[in-house]
Amino acid sequence: MSEKLAKLSSLFQEMEQALIAYSGGVDSTLVAKIAYDVLGDRALAITAVSPSLLPEELVDAQTQATQIGIKHELVETREMENPDYTSNPINRCYFCKSELHDTLKPLALKRGYPYVVDGVNADDLQDYRPGIQAAKERGARSPLAEIGVSKAEVREISRSLGLAWWDKPAQPCLSSRFPYGEAITVHKLQRVGRAEIYLRQLGYSNLRVRSQEDTAKIELPATEITQFVQQVNLPELVKTFQELGFVYVTLDLEGYRSGKLNQVLQ
Repeated sequence: MSEKLAKLSSLFQEMEQALIAYSGGVDSTLVAKIAYDVLGDRALAITAVSPSLLPEELVDAQTQATQIGIKHELVETREMENPDYTSNPINRCYFCKSELHDTLKPLALKRGYPYVVDGVNADDLQDYRPGIQAAKERGARSPLAEIGVSKAEVREISRSLGLAWWDKPAQPCLSSRFPYGEAITVHKLQRVGRAEIYLRQLGYSNLRVRSQEDTAKIELPATEITQFVQQVNLPELVKTFQELGFVYVTLDLEGYRSGKLNQVLQ
C-alpha cells in the first residue's frame, strides 16, 4: 500500500494543480485527501448538487472536506433536464457524467486547473460503467485506476491515513436504484433516498432500496436478513414506506449485491 500511495502522491506532484470531482464517497475523498496533502491550496474539490444527491450525503461531503482541509465548492448540475438521462436507458450514466464534466471542465480551465480528476478505481473498470467513457472523452483523469488501486485498497489506504470514513458504504447515484427503462423523476429519487435513510437510522448501513414503479425492494447483506425480519417492526416499516409514496414493500431474499440491476445486460 505504501508503494501505491507514493505513486499517487507522485502523480499529483506531476499535475501541479488539480480539480477533484468530489462526491464525498470513500474513493473521491481519498483522492481529495492525497491531492490536498501534495498540492495544498492548488487542489480544489467540487461537489455536484442535484436531486440525485441526498442532503445528508452533501453534509457528509462537506464535513469530510473540512476535516481534510481542502478547498471545497458546490456546483449545480442539470441532468434531470435531459430526457436522455431521465428516460433511464442502459447508458444513463453516460449522460450524467457528461453533464458533470461539461460543467467541471470549463470551470477548471477558467480557474487555471489543467486537470479534472475523479475517484474511479481499478475495480470500476471491470463493471459496466458508461460514465467512465464520458469522463475520458472530456479529458478527466482517474488516479486510482491509473495506479491500479482496487476498492479494498482504497479502504486500506484510507484507514492507514486515519480517515474516519474508510469503511463508509458505497453510495452511488440514487438513479441506480431504478430498473433501466423506468423514467426517473425528482419525486422518485427523493422517495427512495428517504427510504434508505430510514433504514440506516434503524442500524443498517450496507443496503439498497430498489424501486420499481410503486414497489420498494429492500436489499440487505444475506447474513443480516434473518435478524432484520426478527428485530424490525415490519408493520411500522411498511407504514413509513407507504407514507413516502410506495404501495408495496418487499425484501430481496438473495441479499444485497452491488450493481444487481446490471444483470439484465448480461
